Amino acid sequence: MTQTAPNEPADELHDLARESLPADVAERWIGLLRPGLRLAKADGAERVVGRLGGLPRLPEDWKWPVWEGHGPLSFIASFDCAALPQILDLDFPADGTLAFFYFDGQVGDGEAVVWPDNPDTWAGARVVYVPAGVPTTERLSPEGLEPYGEVPLAARAEATVPHFWHPIVHEAFGTMDDDHPVWDEEFRETVSAYSSGPEHRVGGHASPVQDTVECEVAHAVLGADVSWDDPRINEEARNWTLLAQFDSDRGAGMRWGDCGVLYWLIRPEDLAARRFDRAMLTWQCS
Repeated sequence: MTQTAPNEPADELHDLARESLPADVAERWIGLLRPGLRLAKADGAERVVGRLGGLPRLPEDWKWPVWEGHGPLSFIASFDCAALPQILDLDFPADGTLAFFYFDGQVGDGEAVVWPDNPDTWAGARVVYVPAGVPTTERLSPEGLEPYGEVPLAARAEATVPHFWHPIVHEAFGTMDDDHPVWDEEFRETVSAYSSGPEHRVGGHASPVQDTVECEVAHAVLGADVSWDDPRINEEARNWTLLAQFDSDRGAGMRWGDCGVLYWLIRPEDLAARRFDRAMLTWQCS
């Protein structure tokens, strides 16, 4: 089995920061990095920790997740918590399986869409936790749902960076004008280029397609009538962390809008208590 050592990806970003930023700024920026796990198609030498698509394994007495009034949710991905490298800074389950379901519009009238700012649509996304030792069986997709292609996934340790507009960046550096070194175009482009290919991820910072993902969830929780410049959004955003994100993936036949990404976020205290029903979904596309 091959696996990237947890310190290797961080070292690259540490070196980049120390070469590009003043010493004190570099160390503060490095302090914002968080360990994450990139889920990528497993090669022959890598341990398979989960998969995209295919058919899920669920306890026989569990009903397939459904958005009442609209139809069944599609199975997106699952992973074995016990198989994940133990590097995350989250109170993740030591064992058991997490499975992710999403209403992708294959059934229904095509008008129903999951929007984080509309609580009436939140039932269109679900995270299911199956504890270790619970007997499961492979479940066929409900009528009208075409399963996504199955892609075996391996977990590779990586250092993750916060979005440059994330509240913790402004908290670390205070008011930043256009000349601040962290805003340097070359530095930001180099950091952005650090990640390439489909970004399926567990833990760490979310990797946004557009705006700060944590702020989108915070706005949804506070209510759609809250102004986007309300300071409570930044306060609430710090209460949420990435559980997992799943990118568009040609191998699985997944495409979220225009090459978008699905993000599930959760409050750390809900993760510790295994309250996965409180996870929130948002999605972005280009």
